[in-house]
Amino acid sequence: MQIKLGYLGTPLTLEEKIHTMTYSKYQKLGNMAHQELDKIILTNLHNFNKIIDYNIENKVSFYRMTHNILPLASLKNINYDYQKYELNWKKIGNKIKKNKMRIDAHPDHFLVFNSQKEEVVENSIRILENHLLIFKMLDINGKVILHLGTNLPSKEEALKRFQENFLKLRDELKQIIILENDDKTYTVSDTLKVCENLHIPMVLDYHHFNCNHLKKEKIVNLLPRIIKTWENNSLNPKMHFSSPKNSKEKRTHHFYIDYRSFIKFLNLLKPLNIDIDIMLECKGKDEALFKLLRQLKHYKPFKLKKNIIIFD
Repeated sequence: MQIKLGYLGTPLTLEEKIHTMTYSKYQKLGNMAHQELDKIILTNLHNFNKIIDYNIENKVSFYRMTHNILPLASLKNINYDYQKYELNWKKIGNKIKKNKMRIDAHPDHFLVFNSQKEEVVENSIRILENHLLIFKMLDINGKVILHLGTNLPSKEEALKRFQENFLKLRDELKQIIILENDDKTYTVSDTLKVCENLHIPMVLDYHHFNCNHLKKEKIVNLLPRIIKTWENNSLNPKMHFSSPKNSKEKRTHHFYIDYRSFIKFLNLLKPLNIDIDIMLECKGKDEALFKLLRQLKHYKPFKLKKNIIIFD
């Protein structure tokens, strides 16, 4: 059994950042807008390539890319050729594949796939299309993590709307979606039921589970069902782990990981005896990942190889 660890976003160690552009600035630039988009996207591709190099150098084989590399790409009134740098993407993708790095993405709060507003659903589909385009240009098997979304006007109706909207998607979009339980509305049981109905892989967010679960929900009983949703998928089951900022701000992510809590979580997973990829959702990003690895090596006799935890 192997546990692969990853981090998200722009590593704190690097100076290279991912830049974006607001729609208001795009409008103000007028005829110069596309020229400015060219500069931003080329800079972002250069910096994304640097991030991939950094991950390779540090033996990080699981990474969540930022969703901002192609600014404004999901807006329907932006007449810009976002495929013009496809060769740049392909070179980065070749590097990702050569080093067997897993890449995924998590769109921001604008993606509400079960919204009551048709225009919000349409925009959500465009966001999915944008991520699919990136994965295609990279030529990788990328996944997009989604929450179930709103619970209006009722949870039952919202869940029904999510499933109806999902079934309307073309197959290519369906195949990149994976679902995650959230910290306020949809529990693990809620999410798991939808995943089983629609044959969507489920991402367990353990922090969210601790913030939002029914008394009768026991994670040890749900884990086998969660793992089963990844059957017939070439990727390992994926989970999220983070630590609360403090006792009052339990939903907010800490800068680092509480290694004691993480070890307890690993012991929950150990009986499953299956390879799992765990994304660390911390403010400390790469710094938090490397600190946790040092702590695991020091405090517990786990075998660590290329930043992968190995159970005998």
